Parts: sequence; structure tokens; C-alpha cells
Amino acid sequence: MYMAEPIERLVRPALWRGWRRRCPNCGAGPMLRGYLKVRDTCAVCHEELHHHRADDGPAYLTILIVGHLMAPVILWAFATFRPDPLVLASIFSVGCVGLSLYLLPRLKGLMVALQWAKKMHGFGAKG
Repeated sequence: MYMAEPIERLVRPALWRGWRRRCPNCGAGPMLRGYLKVRDTCAVCHEELHHHRADDGPAYLTILIVGHLMAPVILWAFATFRPDPLVLASIFSVGCVGLSLYLLPRLKGLMVALQWAKKMHGFGAKG
């Protein structure tokens, strides 16, 4: 099934589909094969996804978000409860790793969808 290419690609729906790790074009096909590997084409609408250049962007955004969310919580927890530093480090290490593992594929989908919506890196090329 081939979907006709719209003249303008809407950014917000594409970003939402990317966050859900779905094809930014149809929203039905999975964008990722495995944990972080982007499929070459969508299995449903056959949109080419191999043009993406996400590189280190998702990892950078993940570190930025996790750091900004967890740092104030760590400070608050230490000031309020005064736990043993090893206990604090153990609990928040698990929290940081868990949040990072949750955010990383979603932010990768978000970046690929943004590139698709803005027709960057060959996503807008015909042929």
C-alpha cells in the first residue's frame, strides 16, 4: 500500500508517532527493529527511514533530561532523609539507568520523526 506524499508534513503528529516508536508517515508500522536500530523501510507504508542521522542526539538528550530530573530529586532526598551515601547512590543509580533505558528509544524515534517531518537528510527526496 502506497500513501500519497502530502505537500507539507505535520511536525506534531510525526513527533507523537516517533515518541511511540512508530513510522512518522503512517503511524502504524514499527520504526525500530530491536532496541535502537531504525528499520530501513516501514513494514506498512514502505516509507524509507534509512535517511536518518540521529547519531548521538538521542543519547545527549537522554543525559540532559535524566540529569535535570534526577539531580534536584537526589539533592532533596539527601537533604530531607540523610541516607547513607551508598544507599542513595544505589537507589538513584537504578532510577537513572531505568529512566535512561525508557527515554533513549523514544527520543531516537522523536529525532528520526523530526528529521522526516522537516525533510532533512534525504527524507524529502523523490525517487
